[in-house]
Amino acid sequence: MNINEKISSAVVSAVKTLYNQNITTDKVQIQKTKRDIEGDLTVMIFPFVKISKKSPEQTCEDIGNFLKGNTDFIENFNIVNVFLNLIIKKSYYIDLLNIINADTDFGTVKANENSPLMMIEYSSPNTNKPLHLGHIRNNLLGYSIAEIQKANGWKVLKTNIVNDRGIHICKSMLAWQLFGNGETPQSSDEKGDHLVGKYYVIFDQKYKEQINDLISKGLTEEEAKKTAPLILQAQEMLVKWEDNNKEIRELWQKMNSWVYEGFEQTYKKLGVDFDKIYYESDTYLTGKQEVERGLEQEIFYKKDDNSIWADLTADGLDEKLLLRSDGTSVYMTQDIGTAKIRYNDFPIKKMVYVVGNEQNYHFQVLAILLDKLGFEWGKDLVHFSYGMVELPEGKMKSREGTVVDADDLIDEMIDTARQTALELGKIDGLSSTEIDRIAQMVGLSALKYFILKVDPRKNMTFNPKESIDFNGNTGPFIQYTHARIKSVLRKAKEQNIDFQNNINPLLEINDKEKYLIQLVWDFPNIVKEAGQTFSPALIANYIYDLAKEFNQFYHDFSILNEKDDYLKTFRLVLSQNVAKVIKQGMGLLGIEVPERM
Repeated sequence: MNINEKISSAVVSAVKTLYNQNITTDKVQIQKTKRDIEGDLTVMIFPFVKISKKSPEQTCEDIGNFLKGNTDFIENFNIVNVFLNLIIKKSYYIDLLNIINADTDFGTVKANENSPLMMIEYSSPNTNKPLHLGHIRNNLLGYSIAEIQKANGWKVLKTNIVNDRGIHICKSMLAWQLFGNGETPQSSDEKGDHLVGKYYVIFDQKYKEQINDLISKGLTEEEAKKTAPLILQAQEMLVKWEDNNKEIRELWQKMNSWVYEGFEQTYKKLGVDFDKIYYESDTYLTGKQEVERGLEQEIFYKKDDNSIWADLTADGLDEKLLLRSDGTSVYMTQDIGTAKIRYNDFPIKKMVYVVGNEQNYHFQVLAILLDKLGFEWGKDLVHFSYGMVELPEGKMKSREGTVVDADDLIDEMIDTARQTALELGKIDGLSSTEIDRIAQMVGLSALKYFILKVDPRKNMTFNPKESIDFNGNTGPFIQYTHARIKSVLRKAKEQNIDFQNNINPLLEINDKEKYLIQLVWDFPNIVKEAGQTFSPALIANYIYDLAKEFNQFYHDFSILNEKDDYLKTFRLVLSQNVAKVIKQGMGLLGIEVPERM
């Protein structure tokens, strides 16, 4: 039972004893006492004033005296209006630190064979372009959410659905076929996904030229878009692909293999991975079969042009296309098929899709369609809808080639981290190998932390310059704090100081030390809340607060030069556990922390 639960239970007893009224613990509101007021935890007394039939101040006095006299952890209290501020005994905090110190996995819950399975889908790239800044936010959120759910006792299966077929893929293939002159990643010394993405841009450029030419000949813009030769050729290529045309399939396999090799390099740089990868080309047929079944059962209907639709007007939505008139499928078809296959493959308790908020409608429709098709898990799917990420310059557009390439951004962050660390003298005296390792660690930390510290449901602007700062709310600041603690602990070991034993509960500690222990003790609750709300930002900002608080403590109080050996040992144990929680918390964000810096 944690301190809040103990206080809640004691308040329930107080109300029963003092006023002969029964209340439940959920009626007891507890929060941290404001830093400028003496106390550790504050109980809101106003809800009990009607019960006591006394003034707020007298009710506070009654309950405060009861708690002080009937618990072994409350030393004293003070009253401010309707707030009862409780002062917790210092020995209680020592006991907490001893508990934290003894638990190497403090703050996390391990899954067992009976734990439920959560499947988390993220990344979901198209094989017509390389990964970009938007994909980076998606991958970082997906990976971090998976790690947080693992820490909450779920079995987690990280999955990726690769959108490897469709009209957009055919556009890149057609452009390479028409304008590529046999270019390959090897001949161009270009990463495969970048090469294929280049031809997606070329298609769009040539397509626009044809549209403008047709408009100049008297067609409307809409007519020109539909009848431009390139789009007709791309549509024809898609039909041939679905008909298993040998030549088209071989071209598709060749170009996709270039892309997969490129994706793998980017994922490795970013530090994300997957337990299972699905491909739209393997799942869309199952989706088509389900759509046909829905048509037979009159769940869906067919229009005169042979396209198949779902009428969702009764559900407050509109009509949704499921199969085009030429029989080719759409994203929704693929997602229906993928969902069915996944639930056949694994005993999924919860399915989470990490996809941007521009797809809110899509997943609203998907849940309804799966339910209509008779899949009981349809309405239980979770769309983790996150906001868009932009640069200070504004939005990015793949077809116009104005996206921020993920590989370029990662490399730029690492180079900037190296230069910044050198200028600040943070890596003086280290070998070139250590410098490279730390530059990579710091650069990726700056990128990941800056993105993950923002409420995921909000749009955000990523500013590379702001993200690498050793003094602000940044990854490098937290990493440096961890390295600073590790340096202190190494020096303690060099001085043969033993700080592995339990701390004396009679030791006198100051308010800053109490607050640090309280912050560290909060970690399991933060992890739990982050899991319930799917919010890595809670972890990120908590770890920043912890690092900031430790640095203030480090500035105000000596550790190794403390003359009292018992106090010195206590501060080393406290520092060690702050570092432990920083490392575990940053690990949940997919961020490494260095031992030295």
